[in-house]
Amino acid sequence: MKLNWKQWFRNVQNRMLLKLMIAILLMGLSFRLVFFRSTGISSVLEEKSPFPEKTVLSEPPQSVQVQEHEDQVPRKEKCDLFTGDWIANPSGPLYTNRSCQSIESHQNCMNNGRPDTGYLHWRWNPRDCELPSFDPERFLEMMRHKTWGLIGDSISRNHVQSLLCMLSTVEEAVEVYHDEQYRSRRWHFPSYNFTISFIWSPFFVESAIFEDFNGVSTSEVELYLDKLDKKWTDIYQNLDYIIFSSGKWFLKSAIFHENNTVVGCHYCPKRNLTELGFVFSYRKALQHVLNFIVTSNHKGLIFFRTSTPDHFENGEWSSGGICPKTAPVKEGEIELKDLNRVLRNIELEEFEKAAPEASRNGVSLKLLDLTLLSLLRPDGHPGAYREFYPYAGDENAKVQTDCLHWCLPGPIDSWNDVIMEMVVNG
Repeated sequence: MKLNWKQWFRNVQNRMLLKLMIAILLMGLSFRLVFFRSTGISSVLEEKSPFPEKTVLSEPPQSVQVQEHEDQVPRKEKCDLFTGDWIANPSGPLYTNRSCQSIESHQNCMNNGRPDTGYLHWRWNPRDCELPSFDPERFLEMMRHKTWGLIGDSISRNHVQSLLCMLSTVEEAVEVYHDEQYRSRRWHFPSYNFTISFIWSPFFVESAIFEDFNGVSTSEVELYLDKLDKKWTDIYQNLDYIIFSSGKWFLKSAIFHENNTVVGCHYCPKRNLTELGFVFSYRKALQHVLNFIVTSNHKGLIFFRTSTPDHFENGEWSSGGICPKTAPVKEGEIELKDLNRVLRNIELEEFEKAAPEASRNGVSLKLLDLTLLSLLRPDGHPGAYREFYPYAGDENAKVQTDCLHWCLPGPIDSWNDVIMEMVVNG
């Protein structure tokens, strides 16, 4: 049979054309199906879109402020840490005289034989809020690579020892400096690179002091009221946290200098000088210190601590005063002595003058008002037990009593509760 090539070729062409038409038809159907599904999805997205039709997504949407319902988020009033009561604390102090090596003998009441221990089992409780107990581990973590300086008199030294003892429950500090008389000292916590310094400067200004550790003077103090003490001004900017406090030392007999001239004195009957009084010198010194602080551009936190009262009864330090109380008292059961009230009034007046300027200048200056808190603890002093077993040889012995400084452990430890709360929550 002879093959008809033309016929065969025509048949092949027809079949290929048919297949092409079928392929085009199928592609068209597929395209319509895909288009329909994408259009449906797009319409759903448009219905659910949170943006209005004219929103331009290249520009960030405006934030919306939502007002909190007062019933849901009640406003917390600022806590007054300095008004409260001493309440029972059965757990007692964080440390003992045996666990802490930083206690000076005059404040080591337990080691010196004080027979009662009730004074150890109280804690300060503000009336408006809860005051957490001092957390030494958290404190040290917060203070990594920081420096503290407490500047003032022997009460400030007493306070430093309290802080060191509380922190020793986590790490023992290493003493890295002391001056010749062991008055100014510095400690370091190696694991935290944290440093605490005590700078002995009971007047804040330059002074010449002629007395021993028992407070016995051979001459009047010489005070240079217009010259700040370089022992603290030279390191001031290197301190991240500072606590200033003084007061009692200004009651001592003193001769006042200004502009290299003697201008008067406080209680100098044997001198032919104008009696200006301690109010003059204390106010002058505080004004000078606070003016330095508020204009210093210091970037840390500075506390000004009010002076703390003594609890001498039937006399004073050098005239047989005693402090026989063995428990705290309630507010209203005890009054500030006149001299303590005068000191406190000067402190509050000068702080109130300085605080607004400090705020304007960006200096963080806070009042640490521990006067009334401390007033309620007449039981917290060494009394006769500033010496080792003072009545061991004679139960009627006449001994020097201390109703000014604080036993360690003792009420002064609660100062650190307050300070930590102020550091943490401002």
